[in-house]
Amino acid sequence: MNCIVIDDEPLAREAIQDLIEGQKNLTFIGSFNNAIKAEKFMTENEVDLIFLDIEMPRINGLEFAKKISKNTMVIFTTAYKEYALESYNLDAIDYLLKPVLPARFEKAIEKAFAFYKLLKSENGIVEKLTQNFIFIKAERKYYKILFEKILYIEALKDYVIIHTFRDKVITAMNLKTIHSKLPKDIFIRVSKSYIVNESAIECFDNNTIYINENEIPIGKVYQENFYNQYLNEPL
Repeated sequence: MNCIVIDDEPLAREAIQDLIEGQKNLTFIGSFNNAIKAEKFMTENEVDLIFLDIEMPRINGLEFAKKISKNTMVIFTTAYKEYALESYNLDAIDYLLKPVLPARFEKAIEKAFAFYKLLKSENGIVEKLTQNFIFIKAERKYYKILFEKILYIEALKDYVIIHTFRDKVITAMNLKTIHSKLPKDIFIRVSKSYIVNESAIECFDNNTIYINENEIPIGKVYQENFYNQYLNEPL
């Protein structure tokens, strides 16, 4: 995947470049200190993935992300945790807090590469959805995924990633559609980008659900419904 870095801090750009060059599936092709320069570069070059800072002069990262093609993936890199929920609303692949740790970087790249492969294929099709399981064709295989094995489901542009105890499967269906077909006594939609299996929840606070070391943000408009359904009592 061809990657660029957009960040107004030189040391931050160098740090991300070093991480990119350590990944066999990534090709570093450019570094920019503002979004305007990057936008011009993108009109003449194919860019698959952008590592994008948020707080920058002239055009910030959130504004720039709204302008780019849906086929170009974005991973936000920022020192500010408070932008996380808005970044997911923009269908970002991931959200990395600075300083970016190598293990966390690799996890984001795994997600980006899985989505990249889906874009280049005709796989990831829901073949059947029953009362107990979903049947998906992905990567030349047919996957039967029992509902009880699903931890959570994550939206990614026009697709969803189904996270189980062992695997992650991407399929071409939006989150609203798959949620309408899932049993409501098992699955709760907790934000624009996430559905969780309530039996998989380990703990939560007012803003975050924790499942197997994964942090799932709770959207403000979904908080009341989550508390009503999960705890059977109002927020």
